[in-house]
Amino acid sequence: MMTTIRSDDPLEPLDPLDPLDPLDPLDPPGPPSTGCDVVTVPARQGLEAVDILRRAAGDAMGPVLHDDGGATLGFLVPPGTAAAWDVPGSVCTETEGRGLRLTPEPPVEGADWLLPPGEADLATDPAALREALGEAQRLIEAADGCS
Repeated sequence: MMTTIRSDDPLEPLDPLDPLDPLDPLDPPGPPSTGCDVVTVPARQGLEAVDILRRAAGDAMGPVLHDDGGATLGFLVPPGTAAAWDVPGSVCTETEGRGLRLTPEPPVEGADWLLPPGEADLATDPAALREALGEAQRLIEAADGCS
């Protein structure tokens, strides 16, 4: 289950994703698991960042989740990213070493893939994501200031 906070303020702190259910060792073998952390951001900022990352040549773009309510996006990033993540308005959550099965089915209840596995690298480059989120925030502030 994905925990979200409903807010129009992109700088308001978010609740991290709930920890994922452990993978059942009796499950039939599927696609490989991967260790990752998940950066959760408000949907507006996240969608801008997706556009920025997709336009940038050479930046690694990994799978992206969105919650059913459309309030947040979750970027899969390499494991260990949470230890140094400090971007205001976002939360980086460890998956506690359990790994995720990168299949077309979302790994958490109440979410779906915006950018599914197989159409993306295994994880988004954290430095590129940090830059894209900063640029997205500046674009949002500029757009909101023109109103």
